[in-house]
Amino acid sequence: MKEKTKREQKEKKQKNERVKCTSIGGQAVMEGVMMRGERSMALAVRDSEGKIRLETTRFKSVKSRGFWFNFPIIRGVVRFGQTLADGVKTLMRSADVYGEAEPGRFEKWLSRTFKVDLMSVVTFLSVLLGVAFAIFLYSFLPNAIAKGLRALIGFNDTWEQVAIAVSKFTILIGYLLLCSLLKDIRRTFMYHGAEHRTINCYEKGLEMTVENIQTCTTLNKRCGTTFLFYTLLVSVIVSFFVGIQDNLFLQVGIRILLILPVAGISYELLKLLARTDFWLFYPLQLPGLLLQKITTKKPTDDMAEVALTAFNAVLEMDADESIPTQTFEMSRPRKEAYEWAQKELEGIADPADVDWMFCAALKTTRAKLPLREKITPTEYAHIRAMVEERKTGKPLQYILANTNFCGFELDLTPDVLIPRFETELLVEQALKVITPQSRVLDLCTGSGCIAVAVQKKSGAAVTASDLSEAALALAAKNAEKNGAVVTFVQSDLFEKLEGPFDVIISNPPYVRRAEIPTLSPEVQFEPVMALDGGEDGLDFYRRIAAEAPAHLTEKGALFLEVGEGQAREVELLLREEFEVKILKDYDGVERMIRALRREKN
Repeated sequence: MKEKTKREQKEKKQKNERVKCTSIGGQAVMEGVMMRGERSMALAVRDSEGKIRLETTRFKSVKSRGFWFNFPIIRGVVRFGQTLADGVKTLMRSADVYGEAEPGRFEKWLSRTFKVDLMSVVTFLSVLLGVAFAIFLYSFLPNAIAKGLRALIGFNDTWEQVAIAVSKFTILIGYLLLCSLLKDIRRTFMYHGAEHRTINCYEKGLEMTVENIQTCTTLNKRCGTTFLFYTLLVSVIVSFFVGIQDNLFLQVGIRILLILPVAGISYELLKLLARTDFWLFYPLQLPGLLLQKITTKKPTDDMAEVALTAFNAVLEMDADESIPTQTFEMSRPRKEAYEWAQKELEGIADPADVDWMFCAALKTTRAKLPLREKITPTEYAHIRAMVEERKTGKPLQYILANTNFCGFELDLTPDVLIPRFETELLVEQALKVITPQSRVLDLCTGSGCIAVAVQKKSGAAVTASDLSEAALALAAKNAEKNGAVVTFVQSDLFEKLEGPFDVIISNPPYVRRAEIPTLSPEVQFEPVMALDGGEDGLDFYRRIAAEAPAHLTEKGALFLEVGEGQAREVELLLREEFEVKILKDYDGVERMIRALRREKN
């Protein structure tokens, strides 16, 4: 009585665990999971970049194909063939996505010459080879072993049947155990576990989350491993009725002819036993579940996420026929993408900009760029986004979010001006008088480019100031990035600064206010605060000329960058307190001011 109560409680618990059923089944593939429903199929694969990529297809349901496709045993044969074909296709497709494989020259020539779909040809050959291998492994080899043992020992037909059965199951278990030792196969078995856990989670009525999936078992009564066991079991039973033939090849040939009926019967057995939790059938279910202990392993959370992606896609597509299918986007030739980008930016940007975009997206150097033959979908999407931004006139440096100044790599945002070559010349001139003992002030620091370059190249004590909080935050980040020791102060020019300093360097705003709207589209992306020099562009120079002497040592020096045509006017502002020299850039344009303190009499 006590045992009966326990049995009833167990059956009740099992029934409660299966809140709802689903016809969705699946298969583990390379770094992914395929899920198949009544009218749709989804393949989710985590690619080499760690992203989940999804491909979905629709098909006509077996139930709608007519009477014969739904007739017992015949439907099992149909499903058997369908499973083989789909299994090979999805396995190959997952390998393509994870490894980003592309057809070689021979494959392309074959497709072009004979007008055939390579995937169909390869799938057919793979199924053919797979079936041939299975026939050898589970039909020819067990029968050959039994015949050999019979010749050695001399037992009768019944014991030969027993020897065949034992050989079949021994080969199956040995083969699965051997496969489980391989690293890649073990990962596939983990994805197999993720597939089962996802389906079990749904059937238990739990919310479909990775956390809930990971609480479920990796075993499932509808598993292909169980089907494989039933196939061998049915083949053994059928063999007893067929009997033993003296000729090995005749015996194997007869059993080959029985493969399809055996598959059909096995399918019906799987379908029947998967629906019941009645204890009397448990001995038949147990061997398949035990074999799944080999072919399913505990998955990681990211594997469960992949299985969930495929399952949800099938669930949604089976419920809503208006949902469109999607196809994996494969890698493409770098040269093709490069030519597209050049064409898109023709007449808009410097051709070299495309090189730098590709270097950023592919995380490589310009010298190594030609060595990359393929680019991934993620890389291509990144390049497309950068090209679209560049077409708006947005400067390349803001798009890449970095630039190089005096050999130092700097982060960059639209909160600061883009450091230019003329400012590098200003730093070169200042470094001629700066020593490791100097106290240097970088006024209107912006990105911190001057402060970083001066401190790293001279070892001087550098202070950098700006009115913009965002600019100071970026400048501090650039100093830390390059290992430069700089003191940052938020100040409106000299307002909160203490001196004196031996050298003051500045590239202040110097654009005439009325000219700002007429500047090139690229400059329009730069902060107005860093451009606007007042009505005549000289507002900041007037303040510097008036306030700098109080913050400089007696032999202090002032280095300023000026706008084109402003050098003479700035010279007049500084002449009273400084000995001024106007310096030219490499184009012969007067772009810099060097002002040394006049000696007091």
